[in-house]
Amino acid sequence: MNITQLIVYPVKSLKGIDVTQSELNGHGLAWDRRWMLVDAQQRFVTQRQLPQLATIAVELTDQALVLSHPNVDPIAIPLADPQGNLRLVKVWNDHCKAMPESENVSHWLVAALGEQAQGISLVRFASEFTRPVEEDFLAGGEAHTYFADGYPFLITTTGSLDALNQALFANGQSPVPMNRFRPNIVVECESAWVEDQWATLAGQSGYELTLRKPCQRCKITTVDQQTGTVPQQAEPLKTLLALNTQPHLKGAHFGQNATLTTGQGSTIRVGDEVVPTRRAT
Repeated sequence: MNITQLIVYPVKSLKGIDVTQSELNGHGLAWDRRWMLVDAQQRFVTQRQLPQLATIAVELTDQALVLSHPNVDPIAIPLADPQGNLRLVKVWNDHCKAMPESENVSHWLVAALGEQAQGISLVRFASEFTRPVEEDFLAGGEAHTYFADGYPFLITTTGSLDALNQALFANGQSPVPMNRFRPNIVVECESAWVEDQWATLAGQSGYELTLRKPCQRCKITTVDQQTGTVPQQAEPLKTLLALNTQPHLKGAHFGQNATLTTGQGSTIRVGDEVVPTRRAT
């Protein structure tokens, strides 16, 4: 099996960036979820509240994070840490320290998306702050992440997407692309749902990822990641629920949350051969 796609999401809930390689860190792929949008109450804002965030493209240069949108000229945010007082921002039940970016970004968001973006600002994860991953699935270990929902890596497989799309087609629905699930690492394999049986995934350059927990999916999967619209209400969630890939868990699941157990600072590449170990039953 090989890695067929690597995707980094510098800003939570904006478009991802396909990369051919990335540095592996305990917090995730390099630059993944380092930034996040928050409302006036400093609570995280995602496509759950504002699907049109999917229409904002992201680029990383040597000097800047660049946001672009068809309605407005691009804006560049320097990679150097911004000046200003730390804020306490909220991601789910976690309170994180963050640095606010320029108010110019807030004005840009309104120009791009309209009044629905009023009151939203961009913050950057404070490098001196540590956000631990929930301990329940770490088997006594520890891991940290930035502004991801809960884990530093999300792994999906092409075989599972094929199976889901076959079920959608059988129900008279349109197939969905992998970007609906916003993975970091996509593994090419023929078998469906086989990732749910993996304990670890080892790469040829010496890294190892441990698969910790099935990823429960939300309504972001219903958002077209090109247009920011919802073309099929409740799909693919409805079909995922019917497939019941995790009979012992509530909800719809697709992909596996993972942490890095070996290979801090190593490089992961598209095309890498990866070898799984099976989960003990």
